[in-house]
Amino acid sequence: MVEHSGLDIMNKHSPSSSSGSSADSEKKLLSKLKVSLTKKFPQKNAETLSAQYGTNLLLIGVSVMLALAQHGPVVREEHLLTFITVLMLVQLVWMLCYMIRRERERSPLPERDAHAGTSWIRGGLTMLALLSLIMDAFRIGYFVGYHSCISAVLGVYPIIHALHTISQVHFLWCHIKDVIKKYETFERFGVIHAVFTNLLLWCNGVMSEAEHFLNNHRRRLTALGYVNLTTVEAEPQCNCSTSVCSMFSTSLYYLYPFNIEYHIFVSAMLFVMWKNIGRTLDHHTNHKRPTTRSSGLLLGPVLGLLALASSITVLVVYLIHVEKSVEMRQAAISMFYCYGVVMLACMCGASGAGLLIYRVEDWPMDTGQNPSRKLDSELLLGSSLGSWLMSWCSVVAVAAGQSSQSYRWTCLAYSLLLVLEKCVQNLFIVESLYRRRRDPSGNEDQSPATVPEIFSVAASMVPPYDGIINRTYETQDKRSLEGELPENRQVYSRKHSEVSLPVGHRLHVTPGKKRQILKNITSFLFMCNISLWILPAFGCRPQYENDLEQEIFGFGVWTTVLNVAIPMNLFYRMHSVASLFEVFRKV
Repeated sequence: MVEHSGLDIMNKHSPSSSSGSSADSEKKLLSKLKVSLTKKFPQKNAETLSAQYGTNLLLIGVSVMLALAQHGPVVREEHLLTFITVLMLVQLVWMLCYMIRRERERSPLPERDAHAGTSWIRGGLTMLALLSLIMDAFRIGYFVGYHSCISAVLGVYPIIHALHTISQVHFLWCHIKDVIKKYETFERFGVIHAVFTNLLLWCNGVMSEAEHFLNNHRRRLTALGYVNLTTVEAEPQCNCSTSVCSMFSTSLYYLYPFNIEYHIFVSAMLFVMWKNIGRTLDHHTNHKRPTTRSSGLLLGPVLGLLALASSITVLVVYLIHVEKSVEMRQAAISMFYCYGVVMLACMCGASGAGLLIYRVEDWPMDTGQNPSRKLDSELLLGSSLGSWLMSWCSVVAVAAGQSSQSYRWTCLAYSLLLVLEKCVQNLFIVESLYRRRRDPSGNEDQSPATVPEIFSVAASMVPPYDGIINRTYETQDKRSLEGELPENRQVYSRKHSEVSLPVGHRLHVTPGKKRQILKNITSFLFMCNISLWILPAFGCRPQYENDLEQEIFGFGVWTTVLNVAIPMNLFYRMHSVASLFEVFRKV
């Protein structure tokens, strides 16, 4: 009896024929196995498998960070930095192999997604990368000063990180738009490895910055006589061999916000590249939109600069007064909440006005496939969750607490407005990204897929002949039209003017009032989000300082909420800045 495809077949032949059929079945099985192993791996399975690989890489790193946060003797900082260094080296090898293979390929250039990684985003990331390189230089200087008593890993890590940053910026400028069609399974693992390596670097930066701020907060509370909290900071057990070690260690934490934003934005861009692997582009929609001139742009930038100047003033005053007496500290917190209420109310009004214009104008929606735009919308919603959680915790604390602080009700108004502001701003940004662009004359910006094809003048006058074009009839009709009266020529001109002109021949028409209002609203929101990023990024975090939430939730729980919510809020503001700039270019 021979087992074949799960069915029992009766052996009706001789032993020799039985052995022959058995050998044939084994050959067929081996050939099927060879085909199944060598044929192209299903795209969805490769996507799922690579995503699981990257997620587990991140979870390994986060597990080491959680063990490191306990400051035990077993897991030390060198272990975490060694793991991250190995991940960066693997990414460097993959990027090098990818670029070398692209250079050696004699095939035509790969397809490129015009919407992925615009030049202004890459320019902004380059500036953030330069600041990250300065931070690496400070780390190297710190290692040189204490090299006799700290691990060599602390010196190797910034060198590899600097090399990783330079190579990654070059990769982003040259290959981030590539739509990979060869070695898709292998490249999926390479790109997703790069995504989660940057996410792990982001988590490491967030943890280091949060720990430093929390130690300063504990020290401040102890100095003011609230509680006696111990700070845990690992200091080298030797003297610095140079005179600038303290400057290096202090300056690092002013550069952390830029390094954190750099890594999270790079991971988002690489994620779009990962989603584009194996994608079939729609060439009708995969083209750059021409920029429009910004006439009448005055009120929005002026108000935005005023908001930015006010934010810097509030930041300086807050940082000075919060270190002093209890009365000065409470006055600084009250000032922050009053400023926040005014700022958020103005932003709600601006976003609401933009939504109202879209409702009145009734611009059509753009339903084309665009992974970059979809990711922008999802990140806006996802990163809003942190500040929403923080705001509702504050609302519960104000409603349930018995505190008689002077800033209690302004804190309540600030928290409610923060929830409302993000809801309305998210709606405005997402709707702006999904609205079909219009040219300055107010017409829809039609893609080539929606532009009617005009083969001849006859096509606009007579019914089509089942797709067959009679060239003789077309020529005769053209000649007859040339002899027609001027009004017929005007009809012909009007029919052709309804088709959007190519980029190089677009007519310049002064934009309407609604476009001017939208551009002013977008520029104002752009500056306001920068202002609201600057405040928490450089230490203005009154949520740590007021006693409203700590009284209800306790120090440990409330600190955990803030350590999760504030990094998400910082990313939300910077991501909103990028999205609003894209909206500004699109309006």
